[in-house]
Amino acid sequence: MSNHLDQNAKDCIAACNDCATECGNCCADMVGKASPNDCPACCIDCAAICRLAADAISRNSPFAQQICKLCAEICDWCAKECESHDMESCNRCAEACRRCAEACRKYAGVMS
Repeated sequence: MSNHLDQNAKDCIAACNDCATECGNCCADMVGKASPNDCPACCIDCAAICRLAADAISRNSPFAQQICKLCAEICDWCAKECESHDMESCNRCAEACRRCAEACRKYAGVMS
């Protein structure tokens, strides 16, 4: 990672990347399974915004904080949807989403 990144930014990038990975795993595990809510569709949006947030932070984008605020909201939604399922991959996804939301709020300077 670039030298312009402080530890807070590096932690957020790591949380975003982990969340995107877990969302991909959850989505893959849910293929062909019935869902009464937005899982696994939420995982697609969540993984995309997590990747965008990590990229924006690494490039020192002037919009990185705004993107991270949105990322936290989407992660909250995805965690809520995924945690309602009794599948290991969904539970791991929900946990990663909660960690990412917290890291994004911290990076963006938003109190949870």
